[in-house]
Amino acid sequence: MNLKKLLYILYFFSLTIKAQDILFVGNSLTYSNNMPEILEYIGKQNNISIKTASLCFPNYAIIDHLESGKLQQLLQKKRFDYMIIQQGPSSQAQGKQMLLEDGAKMKQLCNQYNTKLGYFMVWPSVTYYYTFDKVIENHTLAAQKNSALLFPAGVNWQEYNTYKDKESLYDHDNFHPSKAGSFLAALTIFHQLYPTKNLQQLPFKKYKKWVTDEDSFNLIVKVIDKK
Repeated sequence: MNLKKLLYILYFFSLTIKAQDILFVGNSLTYSNNMPEILEYIGKQNNISIKTASLCFPNYAIIDHLESGKLQQLLQKKRFDYMIIQQGPSSQAQGKQMLLEDGAKMKQLCNQYNTKLGYFMVWPSVTYYYTFDKVIENHTLAAQKNSALLFPAGVNWQEYNTYKDKESLYDHDNFHPSKAGSFLAALTIFHQLYPTKNLQQLPFKKYKKWVTDEDSFNLIVKVIDKK
């Protein structure tokens, strides 16, 4: 076996060892713009193999996934390193209770299958933007109470929006993410999983499919990288 072929095999093997299998459980705020695929792409650009699967349906909350039975069937068939759960903004008392109590049931499932649980913190619609602090507070509390990871896309979303004249994170309905919003969410998740990776080295030209304005791209990176 020549040296070049040996090095290729060793490189491929190292990627396999580091591969992360992630299951996203949520609704359209996750599957808009194929956000999990953006995460896979970011990983690939950083020589990290990330494999994702999605169990996401319109208007689903955590409880809907627990009650449908599809999640349990999937976990019986395949092992995942992480299960990242997401529901609506959950700024009100009922949403908070769902994050806490239904999240606890998800934690039990994860423990059963040796999977790490994470919360994908989302954002409120433009109409209910004034509830943003409660969105952040409730997701943070739920992650703490259930000993889960927190992927604070909402925190980064809120900070990004303090800057003016940048590419919008919202789609036309002022609730779902634009491509830039989904990129922010994916990069937030990547950074939480791989905090030692230097985001400042990400080349804009590789990601302008999702963020068309370079200044906006640099701002997203800056906001996420300093967390």
